[in-house]
Parts: sequence; C-alpha cells; structure tokens
Amino acid sequence: MSSPHSSGTSSNSPRPIIKAESSLYATTRMLLPYIWPQDRPDLRWRVIGAFALLLLGKLVTIAVPYSFKWATDALSPDVHDIPLPALLAGPIILTVIYGFLRSFMQFFTQARDALFAAVSMFATRKLASEVFVHMHSLSLRFHLERKTGGLTRVLERGREAIHQLVRMIMLTAVPTGIEFAFILAVFLGEFDWRYVLTVIVMIVVYLKFTWMATDWRIGIRRAVNESDTDANVKAIDSLINYETVKYFGAEDREAQRYDKSMERYERNSTSSYVSLALLNCGQGFIFSMALMVVMILCVNGIQEGRNTLGDFVLINAMMIQLYQPLNFMGMVYREIKQANIDIESMFQILGQNPEIQDRPNAPDLKIAKGDVEFHNVHFAYDVKRPILKGISFTVPAGKTVALVGPSGAGKSTISRLLFRFYEPQAGRITIDGQDIHDVTQRSLRDHIGMVPQDTVLFNDTIGYNIRYGRWDASEAEIEEAACLAQIDGFIRMVPGGYSAQVGERGLKLSGGEKQRVAIARTIL
Repeated sequence: MSSPHSSGTSSNSPRPIIKAESSLYATTRMLLPYIWPQDRPDLRWRVIGAFALLLLGKLVTIAVPYSFKWATDALSPDVHDIPLPALLAGPIILTVIYGFLRSFMQFFTQARDALFAAVSMFATRKLASEVFVHMHSLSLRFHLERKTGGLTRVLERGREAIHQLVRMIMLTAVPTGIEFAFILAVFLGEFDWRYVLTVIVMIVVYLKFTWMATDWRIGIRRAVNESDTDANVKAIDSLINYETVKYFGAEDREAQRYDKSMERYERNSTSSYVSLALLNCGQGFIFSMALMVVMILCVNGIQEGRNTLGDFVLINAMMIQLYQPLNFMGMVYREIKQANIDIESMFQILGQNPEIQDRPNAPDLKIAKGDVEFHNVHFAYDVKRPILKGISFTVPAGKTVALVGPSGAGKSTISRLLFRFYEPQAGRITIDGQDIHDVTQRSLRDHIGMVPQDTVLFNDTIGYNIRYGRWDASEAEIEEAACLAQIDGFIRMVPGGYSAQVGERGLKLSGGEKQRVAIARTIL
C-alpha cells in the first residue's frame, strides 16, 4: 500500500558525516578537516609549529651519524684520511657533540608530540561526539535490530582507531617520508648512485612485501574483531540478565557459552600473532640484505682509498637509523589498514540515514486542547505481517482511553506511531487537527509523557532520573512530582535520598519503585 508520507529525504536533512568507504584515501580525506579545523586557528598554529619542530628534529637526526663518523675519523691513525671537521674538533669534542645531538633529537621529537597532542585529541573528541549524535538521530528500527554490547564495542574500537590514525598520519607517516628524502640525499652526496639504488630497491621491496602480507592478515584481523565482539555481546547480555540466569540456575550454561566465544577469540588471536611474526621476519631479512650490500660497497671503497673508517660507521649508522622509519612505514600501513577494519562498522553506521526525518521548515506542534485522533491508520513492521489495518479512534482532551487486546495486537505500536518512532504506511495521526508528520519531532515529543511498561532508568541518582523529564526543573518541582507519584516518602527513607544511586537499568529499585520514578519523571 502506498504511503502518503513517502516524500523521501528532505534537502536539508542531516547527512552522514562519513560514507561507507574504507580505503586509505577515504580515511585520510575524512580526517583532514579535523586535523586542520577551519574554526580553530589555535589548533592550526599548533599543526604548523609541530611541522617546524618535525623538520628541525629530522635535520638533527641526520647530523647525529655525521658526528659519529667524524669522531671515528678523529681516532684514525692516518691523519691524511681525517676530514677537516674531525681534524679541527678532536674526538672528545665530537663525542660530546654526538651526545648533545642525540638529546636534541629526542627533545624535538617529544616537543612535536606534545604540541600536536591537542590537535589529535580535538579530532578524536569531535569525531566521537558526531558519532554519538548520529547514533541518536537514527530510528528505533535500527536500534532494535542491533545488540547493545556489539554496538558499544564497535564504537569503542572506532574511537580508538580514529585517535591512532590521526597520530599515525601526522606523527609517523609524514616524518618518515621526510627522513627517507634526507637519507637518500646524504647517500647520493657522500657516496654514489649504487648506494641510493640499493636503498631505493630495498624500500620498494620492503613496502611491497609489507603491504601484501598486511592485506593477507586483514582477514585474520576481521575474524579477531568478530570473535571479540561476539564474546563481549554474550558477556553483557548475560550480566544484564543476571536475575534470570539465577532464577533458572544457568550459570554453567552461560559460562560455557561465553567460553566458547572466547575459545574462538583465542584461536583467531593466536593466528594473528603468528602471522605478525612471519611479517616481521620477512621485513628483517629484506633490510639485512640491503645493509649487507651497502656495507660491502663501503668496505671496497675503504680498500680502494675512496672512503674512510668514518664512512663505514656513517653508512652503518644511517642504515640502522633508516630501519626505524622504514619499520614505521610498515607499521603505519599495518595500523591504518587494521584501523580501517576497526572503523569499517562505524562507517556503515554513519552511512545510514535516519528513517524518520522532519520536513523542510516544519513548524512546531501547537497544543490548544490536546485531542488525539487516528484516521484509518495502516502499519506493518514487515509487509508480510500487517499489525494495524485501518484503525481509527479519537481521544478527546481530558479523557482517559484504554486500549485492550491480545499480545501482538498493536497496543505498543500505537504509542510508537504517536511518538513518530515509525511512520504509518497509510492514514493520518493528528493532535488538535495537526498531522504529526508535518510538525517537528522534538516539539511533538515535548508535549507527550510516557511511562513504559518495561521501565528502564539511567545508572545515576533518583533525582537525576526524575529531572530527566524536564532538565530545568527546580528541586521543589522534582519533590512535588515525586509526591504526586507517591514515591517521595520512600525516597526520604533511602540513604542518600534523592542522591541515592539506582544502579544499572535501575536494578537497585523494585519494579514498582522504578515505575513510580518513571511516573514522577512523566509528571514533571
């Protein structure tokens, strides 16, 4: 049956902040506005300052092996082979310079990280907040089809991955690229093209091997995440239903169910660690072969009189120094690919549009009396199983109307339609003659109070849960609402009174007490 409300997505409706993409390019493009925020010039200056410190740190990093080379040459017995800096300064002074340069290298690196920390945390907070807001904008159908434990785990991993990606791109990938360029320039200036060619071939082979091995490990990583999420879901589900588990003596069954999920997680995690060990071995072999080649070239140069012992130390120090950023490049690719897997599910969530959206420039609901009317309403969660088939009724203002019927008849569905958690496939719902489809959802819900059959409270104080009905209410109004709900006397007897904690989902209160708190919240 066609719907009178099938107007589609409005032009000014909220759009997902991230598309369901998981390529490295898409991830980097998504992060850039948060790393370089247009409305935060202070953070942009931090990025500029961090980049300046980065360049200074890399220049000092290149100078460290040179000081080592000159100190070695100063100790050489053949004065004719000693370069001018080593001859003028002497080995002790050069050793002191070497020590100070290493300290400066550490200082610039740590100063860069400290300056960039505010940028990294801003990006993480901003994205996490947008994800949280987007989650609340999605429709009830989405949340009913998801498991809370799995959803929170996906969001937790996604938040951590976002933080890691920001730091990886700005504090590892960019610095490493700059260091590669500096080292290759040194090799070309101090030695010859054979050294440069060897290093370039090594870098290409190293990164190619790393990318291929990492792509192979992606399937293993995904299996680890799935088994981790499954175990987390089972643990939360069992603990939330603690009383039910106790009622039926199912502790052993729940333990076995959880252990089975953890066994799968153990197996997948073991495979992940083994594959990582193979990756590290391959990387080490490729680097060691290149190191061996350039060292042999330098030995030949010393024997032929083209190089000094200091050059042998320099080439070794440069290669060892190259290994760290090279290993970082492999790690960057691994972490970004693995982080993409971690935030892949988040991308899918953020790529979903809210099922129920306000029309462009929708007015607020205006209440005159409060007459509620259902006009020939048809609704089905699944087209194969219709729930409401042309239902019509009126609730006059000030009157009480009871809806009765067997389970599955649609009583709860009517309240969900009234709140616009769902839209009817046909028919209209009006309040004082205004079609609720044409007004804003916020104004509609501001005028309706609800005491659900399954009362769930926030894990906070009794006062907090009552105040949730109207956040700007005074303490006197909260107490008045509690009196009208006939729970004020109970609250005053509880240690802590209105500041007493209710526990997760209100488990510290009885079923009746939770309902009276919910009634007080609705009255307020």
